[in-house]
Amino acid sequence: MGAREAFTKEEQENIVSAIKKAELATSGEIRVHIEKKCSGDPLDSAAHWFAKLDMHKTELRNGVLIYLATEDRKFAVIGDVGINQKVPSDFWDSTKQKMIDHFRNDALSKGLILGIEEAGKQLKSYFPWKTDDINELSDEISFGDEIKK
Repeated sequence: MGAREAFTKEEQENIVSAIKKAELATSGEIRVHIEKKCSGDPLDSAAHWFAKLDMHKTELRNGVLIYLATEDRKFAVIGDVGINQKVPSDFWDSTKQKMIDHFRNDALSKGLILGIEEAGKQLKSYFPWKTDDINELSDEISFGDEIKK
């Protein structure tokens, strides 16, 4: 069973919908990457996928990746350099804390959606949506076992 099967079709649609909704308030770009296993540090895996998904290629360098390894129960939230230059070092801590409570109760979809919503709210103050804003990155979930490394 791959990472995709950890979520129902409806849960996947709800996650994508949450990304689209969150991005209506910010020029920031939010992506979710899911895989089954993470053998090392989830921040390292998130950084790997951030680069693999070309998230560093946004104009304002304001992409955010929410990374989740379902079987190993590891996750990370990372932002690009444009975000990191503007926000305090503990910027993602509140987002991660809200997600953890749902993850502990095996509500992975709810945890991801809450993290997406929180990321959108936080990004809005630093990267507000503008009328000429374009969606620079896919809103679709990427699954590690379906992408060649």
